[in-house]
Amino acid sequence: MTPERFDQLAQAYGADLRRWPTAEQASARALLERGDPDVQAAVAQASWLDGQLNLHRVPAADPALARRIAALAAPAPTFWQGHRNWWSRLGLVGVGLAGIAAGMLAASLSLPLGNGAEALPSIFDQNDADIVYSISAEDSEQ
Repeated sequence: MTPERFDQLAQAYGADLRRWPTAEQASARALLERGDPDVQAAVAQASWLDGQLNLHRVPAADPALARRIAALAAPAPTFWQGHRNWWSRLGLVGVGLAGIAAGMLAASLSLPLGNGAEALPSIFDQNDADIVYSISAEDSEQ
């Protein structure tokens, strides 16, 4: 470990080597025991900062502030609000299925019922009565 690396770790983790990464602790102790002045300065600076941070106390939160924050918080969504997107997608699927059903109905009504001579015309055909009659008449002549 170099003194520069020791200084970086001291700034990041403080003067107490027990808070340092386990892999770095042994080499940091060995460097500290050598008595390098740069390492001693880094430990002194980290120790001073640790002391300053330990002196700082955070005041307790005001109960009135906590109540105001809780009152302003959004209420939990209801079941229907939470699944609103799901229901709208289900509606789109229903519309699509209804369209498919309407298309199939229109196609089935526009096609003749059978393949033989007794096939009835489509309900959309208006002038096929003569054709059906003539087909039937041709069959009966034979």
